[in-house]
Amino acid sequence: MSSLRIGLSRGNIEIKQFLRQRESVIFTLFFPVLLLFIFGSVFKNNIAPGVTFSQYFVAGMVASGLINTGFQQLAINIPMERDNGALKRLRGTPMSPISFFFGKAILVFVAMLAQVLMLLVFGALFFHLHLPHSVNLWVRFAWLVILGSASSTVLGIALAGIIKSGRGAPAVVSPFVIVLQFISGVFFVFSSLPKWMQDFASIFPLKWLTQGMRSVFLPANFALKEPAGSWEIGKIALVLIIWLVAGTLLAIRSFKWSRQ
Repeated sequence: MSSLRIGLSRGNIEIKQFLRQRESVIFTLFFPVLLLFIFGSVFKNNIAPGVTFSQYFVAGMVASGLINTGFQQLAINIPMERDNGALKRLRGTPMSPISFFFGKAILVFVAMLAQVLMLLVFGALFFHLHLPHSVNLWVRFAWLVILGSASSTVLGIALAGIIKSGRGAPAVVSPFVIVLQFISGVFFVFSSLPKWMQDFASIFPLKWLTQGMRSVFLPANFALKEPAGSWEIGKIALVLIIWLVAGTLLAIRSFKWSRQ
């Protein structure tokens, strides 16, 4: 309970620090909306009966937003905090690594909710995004968001423990995330990619998150366009849970308060 209380308190501080960094707020929350506006305005063709590319792209951007807000931001920011001594100062407090992880998870979840809400509103108003029409779809959307947010958080913390310096973090993390977005069905229709690229993307959680979000926002018959011919909901949940467990173990093992 003490670790939980400290984690909640740390989460409140993390949110305040995030809101004070205006550039980070604008980039984190508005950049996905800007991408949606650009790609949605340029590519208006139908990729299936009743499904436009912009609708497909919104689903991919919602999933990608979970990875950007959690994995990318944490894997870059935590090494910077380690370099400037912020983590070393926290080590002298009663905060445990678990409390620190919990505080970061709160920040990611709050920022992710704001980003997803903006994407849904913008997509529905300007690109004819169909919001879930049943309770089951909303429930599926909820557990996808929770599992996606949690797994991206612990994986970002795990990678941050491996990266040696904050200066080199963006050069390591950003290209990796961009490549994942291109091969996981965010910017292109996943079934149109080469088979070897589909197989490689299937190792990582972003591919399964994008597929899960398509099952929420696209018509049920679009599942026939997927490589497996179905949404594979059970497999999506299993893969995300595996990554969540693996990421948590890696984060605990690799986390360091300082370089030494």
